[in-house]
Amino acid sequence: MSDFDKVRIGVVSVSDRASAGIYEDKGIPALQDWLRRALRNPVEWQPRLIPDEQAQISAALVELVDVAHCDLVLTTGGTGPALRDVTPEATLAVAHKVMPGFGEQMRQISLAFVPTAILSRQEAVVRGKTLIINLPGQPKAIAETLEGLPSRTPPLPGIFAAVPYCIDLIGGPYLETDEAVCKAFRPKSALRPKPIG
Repeated sequence: MSDFDKVRIGVVSVSDRASAGIYEDKGIPALQDWLRRALRNPVEWQPRLIPDEQAQISAALVELVDVAHCDLVLTTGGTGPALRDVTPEATLAVAHKVMPGFGEQMRQISLAFVPTAILSRQEAVVRGKTLIINLPGQPKAIAETLEGLPSRTPPLPGIFAAVPYCIDLIGGPYLETDEAVCKAFRPKSALRPKPIG
């Protein structure tokens, strides 16, 4: 039995071709791989592989939040300017609150690598007691935006450093990270004593 809170995480890959079985989805494994390394909490996964259809994406997000009761939902894919890229619209359609700082920081991190980062339209929102974040589609970019660029001068923090405290504030479980992967930031007043396990 773990001393850490259990967390339920939805991982959603948005891809016409992967959802049709034309090629293997790499988004869900990339999300799970990074989160397994970063989180010390036991995780119950809720994976979904869906096509680039706005109504289906919105329906999946509502189901993950309202029915499956996920604490965190991460999507990958469908955030560019192409006609089929509708993940941000589908996400905003189910939002109770918009959290623009996440998208701003993801674009800042990606700009360290490619000038086309300004074409990405990632959003983050709160629905009920759940944080939903749109991540890039490429596995390498997923890890970079979550983890940041700690060795850069000055360092660029990854977005996941702010996720545990955000989830605290909306009434979710207390997320503990492996600081070698991602050091979560909380004000001193929000820190819990470290569990032994």
